[in-house]
Amino acid sequence: MISWSQGLFGFVATLQPLIDALSPYSAFDDPTESTTPPQTPPSFDGNLDISALQMAYRAGLSPLTMLHSLFRRIEQYQKVDPSIWIYLEDTNVVTERAKALILKWPELTRRPPLFGVPFSVKDSIDISGKPTTTACPPLTHVPSVSAPAFDSLLKQGAIFIGKTNLDQLATGLTGCRSPYGTPRSVFNQEYISGGSSSGNCVSVGAGLVSFSLATDTAGSGRVPSGFNGVVGYKPTRGLVSASGITPACLSLDCIAFITKTVQDARTVWDTCIGYDENDRYAKISTPIQRHINSIGYKAARFKFGIPPAEVLSICAPIYKKKFHEAIEKLQAIGGHLMPIDWSPFENAGKLLYEGTFVSERLASLPNDWFDRNKDHLHPVIREIFERVVARQSTAVQAYRDLQAKALFTRQAEKVFAYDSAGVDVLVVPTAPTHWTVEQVLADPISTNSILGEFTHFGNVLDLCAVAVPAGTYNISELDPKCKNSGILPFSVTFLGGSQMDAEVLEVARRFHGIV
Repeated sequence: MISWSQGLFGFVATLQPLIDALSPYSAFDDPTESTTPPQTPPSFDGNLDISALQMAYRAGLSPLTMLHSLFRRIEQYQKVDPSIWIYLEDTNVVTERAKALILKWPELTRRPPLFGVPFSVKDSIDISGKPTTTACPPLTHVPSVSAPAFDSLLKQGAIFIGKTNLDQLATGLTGCRSPYGTPRSVFNQEYISGGSSSGNCVSVGAGLVSFSLATDTAGSGRVPSGFNGVVGYKPTRGLVSASGITPACLSLDCIAFITKTVQDARTVWDTCIGYDENDRYAKISTPIQRHINSIGYKAARFKFGIPPAEVLSICAPIYKKKFHEAIEKLQAIGGHLMPIDWSPFENAGKLLYEGTFVSERLASLPNDWFDRNKDHLHPVIREIFERVVARQSTAVQAYRDLQAKALFTRQAEKVFAYDSAGVDVLVVPTAPTHWTVEQVLADPISTNSILGEFTHFGNVLDLCAVAVPAGTYNISELDPKCKNSGILPFSVTFLGGSQMDAEVLEVARRFHGIV
């Protein structure tokens, strides 16, 4: 039987005949028949990509060897940036976890996809027995149950390293709103890491973990990925359980995966995807009927849309230049640029913070919590929430915004329609520019707002999205007055319709492969 779902083909048959047929092509000999004498286990080359790490493990590398190197790397980077971690797991506990994995899966070729893979977790995601702070001490709690996504990773052999810093209450895109310090871009310490999943993206970008479990409400998994040269993938909301996340905006929150490659993002997603009846916004993943051109000229073709020129004018000049280069690369791999209606994306983006939806950030907190704890909040977070309270939004306004959201979502569906006018993916700059920490501290709210120009609409319209590195540029090209001779990363984001994750990831993978 042959079946297809989410871009994957499957063949099902009686197992033994299939094994017999494939045995001549096996890359590994049966260890019971091998006469080759034992060889010295390979040394760790430092590559933490999931695919590279799994190849090394199959070749005999021990997770203990990898961890010995990793602990040193984490300790050294603490001197560079001490604001990444809110909690680090004890090295003895991590080591015992690795030993237990080796005993549980001794056969080198029969280990789960995340065997021995180190990862970090945003400190707004619950881990049983460990405090969840959400970078807000008054809201700290110690859960008795872990988030399902975290448990899924452990079941597949991943190794938990620590919990990372974030913008307080997961509110912000700069990474400059935490009482635990301000993480910096791995490319340059003067520039922001982005947020709110700041520590997640720095921990991956600095090579301290292979991947990170983050969240994304308005761009929190995408913007910091772009500023640290890593991949930030936000699945369609509801395909991965959001249970166990301290809510930012409950109806818009979703898990995000931070990785070094698009393929690694898909590997982690495949591990975590699944319906959770305890997640009120969960979706049952169903195959979407799309014709697949598996051979011939159209096999490599896809259609994509971009924002209009007047919208891109918000971008820094070097960002516009790098985005045009990205378009050329997309066309070189078979992409066909199509005109689109940008209005639903623009309107949905405005709806998130100019409408009543921002009030959900307060609705997610206990009654009277803000009044009782505002003196303990980060000054910028307090100011944002006070502005929300001052609006005195009404139920009528809230319902009008819900109706507008439904309308904009339907309009966006037409952009991704499976017809001659529809596109497979929407491609945007992940952010319009890259601020210094000093610039953000001088004007924390407007600089943050600008960063969300191409991310705010994503969850409002129920889209999937993946931010992908798209080259680098000299800092002097961003700021001609700057005497810094370093470089900074540029990133583009691929967005697709609800549950079109597989198609979006495949286009993003192809693009990342030529950058």
